[in-house]
Amino acid sequence: MANYTLEEKESFTVLGIGTELKSDYTDYAGINKEKADFWSAVKQDGRLDKLKAVATNDYIFVVNEAVNNKMMHYAGVMTEASLPEASRVIQFPKGEYLVVKGAAETAEELSNMVTGIAFGQVLPEAKNFAYVGGPNTAVIMGQRNGSVFGEMWIPVVRK
Repeated sequence: MANYTLEEKESFTVLGIGTELKSDYTDYAGINKEKADFWSAVKQDGRLDKLKAVATNDYIFVVNEAVNNKMMHYAGVMTEASLPEASRVIQFPKGEYLVVKGAAETAEELSNMVTGIAFGQVLPEAKNFAYVGGPNTAVIMGQRNGSVFGEMWIPVVRK
């Protein structure tokens, strides 16, 4: 099984700028293209920089959440501030989280990698815990030795 930990986390809030993903949830190529296009747009038009300017730390949150039966994807930061560009305040519950650490050449590769490991390997093989919904996030934490590093955080419950 892939390398992972279970960690207790306090509740936290992420301010996000989002988009609805229109591809079928099984269309990974379509979803990844939509996500890449979204990230390209928020970087180019300055919305990501506006989020970073109000953040309480240097982490960038790549959030996935089902909202009103829609598959939503957000760029977010931890903050108490609000921005007119922001589309959602995302509440993450206090509790246990599946944490998968990783490093890759780019933030996009890191996000796709830790998401794939968590949902493709760890959760299907897990016997003692399960993901029962709610927001999940890849957390881009920084750069080291030419790589981007971070973690996937998924709220889980014990079986």
